[in-house]
Amino acid sequence: MASTHLARRRETTKHPRRGRGKRRGRPAVGSYGNPADLEAFIERQMDPGRAAWQKPDRVVRALGLRRGQVVADVGAGPGFFSSRLARAVGPGGHVYAVDPEPAVLDVLRARLARSRIRNVTPVLGRADDLLLPAGRCDLVLIVNACHHVRGGPAFLRRLTWALARGGRIVNIDFEKRETPVGPPVEHRVAREAFLRQARRAGLATVAERGFLPYQYFVVLRPRRKTGVVGRP
Repeated sequence: MASTHLARRRETTKHPRRGRGKRRGRPAVGSYGNPADLEAFIERQMDPGRAAWQKPDRVVRALGLRRGQVVADVGAGPGFFSSRLARAVGPGGHVYAVDPEPAVLDVLRARLARSRIRNVTPVLGRADDLLLPAGRCDLVLIVNACHHVRGGPAFLRRLTWALARGGRIVNIDFEKRETPVGPPVEHRVAREAFLRQARRAGLATVAERGFLPYQYFVVLRPRRKTGVVGRP
């Protein structure tokens, strides 16, 4: 969010209660720790000034993606990173943009149609199953989403199930300290706590990047290859 916006757009609201009146078989608007006011949430996600601190183009370059690769954008929201990832992997590659909010995915679909991006598949993931294809993803990217997730090690093991041979998981999330943007400090997952969860999930840290002002950037790989025998 632009420098003039940073101070006034700081997220200080408490986690809202889960949305009421959900339809049978569909998550409620405002579920999974997202704000009940999804319109405001989407506006914050897509604020052009976000690039000043999120540095999305530098992040995508740091991911080292190649043309033709497959990426899962977990917690994709309205697609702040999804469209950039789609361009990075090219028409021969593919991006699975996973989010648990149907209303948010509707916004993503509209944005993809306007941009004529055809190599992104929006996926309505569930808390217990992200519905990613087994052994297909060269990269699973999680940005500002782990603090919404319960059962961190189990969640990470489910992501590992989706990785292709040599695949990586990258987590970018807010440091557990006061920053001009981001969720309340008490809702954040500290880097050290996340790395403990990753180790419990059988993942090893292979790299870290330090260019983001408010977030840690961790690259993980499975410690050992285990054959895909079914969903964990």
